Amino acid sequence: MADTPPRVLTIAGSDSGGGAGLQADLRALFACGVHGLTAVTAVTVQNSLGVTGYVEIPPDVVAAQIEAVATDIGVNAAKTGMLASAAIIEAVAEVLDRVDVGPFVVDPVAASMHGHQLLADDALDALRTLLFPRATLVTPNLDEVRLITGLEVRSRADQRKAAEALHALGPRWVLVKGGHLWDDPECLDVLYDGEEFTEFLGPRYDVVHTHGSGDTLASAICSRLARGESVPEAVRFGKDFIVRSVAAAYPLGGGVGPVSPLWRLEGRVEGT
Repeated sequence: MADTPPRVLTIAGSDSGGGAGLQADLRALFACGVHGLTAVTAVTVQNSLGVTGYVEIPPDVVAAQIEAVATDIGVNAAKTGMLASAAIIEAVAEVLDRVDVGPFVVDPVAASMHGHQLLADDALDALRTLLFPRATLVTPNLDEVRLITGLEVRSRADQRKAAEALHALGPRWVLVKGGHLWDDPECLDVLYDGEEFTEFLGPRYDVVHTHGSGDTLASAICSRLARGESVPEAVRFGKDFIVRSVAAAYPLGGGVGPVSPLWRLEGRVEGT
């Protein structure tokens, strides 16, 4: 009988196109050698061209999913994706005070790939006041930085200012992703713990198929936190993982295809 692998819980919405959301999380978690658990927050009607509708899961059902897996199977790390509403965020915060999920990564899915606001203002407030103070790490992109802090990031120096503003909201660590800093020839992600900045630099590929990149990065980071690694170690692994996954992205349907962790199944990297 094999040993039970580390368990990572994703609290996220379902993407019927399979490119992002909990489907992307589970795909990345599998590729990273951990067991994925889910608490579904919403069911979207979605394909490569966009989202045409969604139905929220009742907040008490979201909380019950989290409690069910945490109290029986156990959770070594957890992450959030699309949380849909203030009521769901409140339910998640409440249950996290009752069950142990280990290191907690908040990927504050608040903007579409085109930068449009996805969460109502009261849900953004709930993210700031309820989830950020409970987070081990938050991983916003630059559109989400703007919605959460009001700061427009136009340079690497602005990324550091944004990290400081986000850290003031209560998380232990902040990772400000630079993928949307389109004028920068490289992709710089800035990690901040309230005292020191750590920079993770990667190439900028000329690709349009980047659906699910934030989900994939946060899941890869969680897979390492679940193994007991430090936040900087986990982020370094996640950065390498997403760089390779963007390079392996593929077209899907008539719109934007997903980044792909399938490269990892081809044996290009040692270990799990």
